[in-house]
Amino acid sequence: MSDKAYDYVIVGAGSAGCVVAGRLSEDPDVSVLVLEAGGPDVDPWIRFPYVWPGMLKSALDWDLLSEKEPGLDGRRIYLPRGKMVGGCGSINAMIYIRGNRADFDEWAEIAGDDSWSYERILPYFRRSEDYEGGEDMFHGVGGPLAVSFSRSMNPLVDVMLEAAVNAGHERNPDLNGARQEGVGRWPLTQRDGRRFSPADAFLHPALKARSNVELVTSAMTSRILFEGERAVGVEYVKDGRAIEVRAEREVVVSAGAFQSPVLLMLSGIGPADHLRAMGIDVRADLPVGENYQDHLMFVLNYVTDGDDALFDKLTPENLELYERGEGPLTSNYPEAGGFFRTRAGLRGPDVEFHFSPSMLYDEGLTVPEAPGVAFGPALVQPSSRGFVRLRTPLPHSKPVIQLNSLTTEDDRQSAIAGVRLALEVAAQSPLKERIVRPFSIPESDSDEDILAWVRATSMTVFHPTSTCSMGSVVDAQLRVRGVEGLRVIDASVMPTITRANTHAATIMIGEKGADLLKGVTSATTTQRSAAA
Repeated sequence: MSDKAYDYVIVGAGSAGCVVAGRLSEDPDVSVLVLEAGGPDVDPWIRFPYVWPGMLKSALDWDLLSEKEPGLDGRRIYLPRGKMVGGCGSINAMIYIRGNRADFDEWAEIAGDDSWSYERILPYFRRSEDYEGGEDMFHGVGGPLAVSFSRSMNPLVDVMLEAAVNAGHERNPDLNGARQEGVGRWPLTQRDGRRFSPADAFLHPALKARSNVELVTSAMTSRILFEGERAVGVEYVKDGRAIEVRAEREVVVSAGAFQSPVLLMLSGIGPADHLRAMGIDVRADLPVGENYQDHLMFVLNYVTDGDDALFDKLTPENLELYERGEGPLTSNYPEAGGFFRTRAGLRGPDVEFHFSPSMLYDEGLTVPEAPGVAFGPALVQPSSRGFVRLRTPLPHSKPVIQLNSLTTEDDRQSAIAGVRLALEVAAQSPLKERIVRPFSIPESDSDEDILAWVRATSMTVFHPTSTCSMGSVVDAQLRVRGVEGLRVIDASVMPTITRANTHAATIMIGEKGADLLKGVTSATTTQRSAAA
């Protein structure tokens, strides 16, 4: 093994990895190495909200695909992942929404540890935040992460929200507050109208201010190194050369819900039969890659009149506004949303809407041909479960990914009911007066037509989770079972997916995971910069 050694080696500079690196390096006596398989986050488009869809299928995207999906007419579903420092926090739609209280209480039940309950993890959310709306019991200020209101405030979004209210849904001015349900505007990870990723908040300030943290980019980690049962480092490939580094304290895997299970399996940790079939010696027989969950979304698109839709807005005048942190080019597109229960007896909402003043179809890969709006349900409490497996025993091979979406009756019924909710919103004033024609909606409101349309047009919201779950692969301290010195800290440890966009919860997992590495059992209320 190389003589180069660090206290902690973190694999992955995505959202959680950036948080862990920033927090661990607060201790000047600790040395941290961060390995990122993608490149640096220097492309100017990264921080330009209006063009984030243009990063899909670019050099900044790992560009994954599912296998043929049995519940979705055999289609292969596009699964983008950020291929740069910041990971998906550098490529996503910047929505900062935590989830439902029930999500975290369920995690605590599954993990058998009350420290994952909502009351116990709320301080971790607050500790990260520098919330534009000010501090209260639900929100923090003075933290590293800018959480802001939209600078775009597109008026067509207000039209959609008013239509939702007229359809019988409550306004909710704070979707991260005392209650989740209702409709309102999203808080965003932006500062002055520009993307502000966890890399901007936690990693870059640490790299600038401290000498005890290092970052290596374009470094694909190929395996975890062991001495006996203890993880003692990793091997990574940089510029065609295999390099070994040692972790004196722990190896932290923060490579995301797809690559974290891949790295564990390449290192002999995973389903024994699958590893043997790949010619990999089994170190720990664990259900790595199982329990995969994501949010499936079905977007209704309508062509609208007027010039307030986000269509053809890349003009010199709007670029001038953008330079001042204002105007339509600061929009993240889905500027608002809402949460709904489609039937009685649910512990929390099963459907989420995103309200966008621009059409969204073909999995977001086709530029809209006309001004319009898009909104509709995403299943946020799916009972369908998929898996991630190795395609080959090579670290650069794209994994086998199966969503298995819509393969349960509960999910199909939520989908049908959610689409009906969207059709009801579209029929309300003042939205119905703005609609010129439908662009992509079901043939009728019958169960059969709705389900056929859903199968043919659905996409994910790019929220993969749960492939290294607490309670099965890792324990409540995020330690990989059956070995020592190895933790997973990212969205893959969620035992169940949050009933909301997953980015905020992933940042919280990074915060709590860093404390677990330090031996700290609960969040302090002090707001500190990650580079303080």
